[in-house]
Amino acid sequence: MGIGKSRLYGTHKEPEDIAGSYQSLFSKNNEQIGVVLKTKKKTKPVFVSIGHKIDLSSSVDIVLNCHRGYRIPEPTRLADKYVAELKKELNSNL
Repeated sequence: MGIGKSRLYGTHKEPEDIAGSYQSLFSKNNEQIGVVLKTKKKTKPVFVSIGHKIDLSSSVDIVLNCHRGYRIPEPTRLADKYVAELKKELNSNL
């Protein structure tokens, strides 16, 4: 499954400012390619898409069960945090 903090492609309507609300994300030929999902009130939505052997509904359920009070799911948040630490370490060694 895919999850992004910004839209790379497609068009959508904004979901309501309610945790768990979402709107479909459509390609240029009007095919649904994902959803725009609010994981938390008063934050930007995340963009969720299907993956290998997982449907869109299951992808949304996983995101909603893994966000741990943050905007993005915990595995993605921890990966972002780790990469930021690596960048900081690499830049300090230059």
